[in-house]
Amino acid sequence: MKTVAPWTRFYSSSCCLCCHVRTGTILLGVWYLIINAVVLLILLSALADPDQYHFSSSELGGDFEFMDDANMCIAIAISLLMILICAMATYGAYKQRAAWIIPFFCYQIFDFALNTLVAVTVLVYPNSIQEYIRQLPPNFPYRDDIMSVNPTCLVLIILLFISIILTFKGYLISCVWNCYRYINGRNSSDVLVYVTSNDTTVLLPPYDDATVNGAAKEPPPPYVSA
Repeated sequence: MKTVAPWTRFYSSSCCLCCHVRTGTILLGVWYLIINAVVLLILLSALADPDQYHFSSSELGGDFEFMDDANMCIAIAISLLMILICAMATYGAYKQRAAWIIPFFCYQIFDFALNTLVAVTVLVYPNSIQEYIRQLPPNFPYRDDIMSVNPTCLVLIILLFISIILTFKGYLISCVWNCYRYINGRNSSDVLVYVTSNDTTVLLPPYDDATVNGAAKEPPPPYVSA
């Protein structure tokens, strides 16, 4: 009789588009890897030609530099770190190494917490949206149109938009978590060994169960076949 491992009973091994969670995690890691690589290229080009990110006083109401060299270097370091984390997640899902997926999963939790904090801030302080819009440059696209919207409707629209984002991010977190449990379960599943000698069949316990607190356990009594 085929035994079903316990770790297969509490989660799904499939995600959207009916693909396996390993495949979904690999695709997600590659997607984040491409996005962060593009961001890194933009930051490097901006560092090489900083004049294109300098706005005059007529554009922003004062002489303001969008990003100085220190902030640019910090952003580049963060992009490199994200590329490393995404590459680790992709490699870990492909090679079935669960520990390599943990940094990417932690990043997802952190990003989800930040978005949740934004949603709570909008809900508790709805007037902060209007204040933020007023601080935008006068030539910001659709600034006047956004200001003309009813404040209550604007808050509801933003909360709806954030809720959709949180739902999608939560689903991606569940996919990565299911991939981690799937790989971890496969790597740590118990292997039962049967040793048959003449008419006697002995079931050997797993290695982890063979010792308790450094002391060897007594082997179970052999099962004698009729």
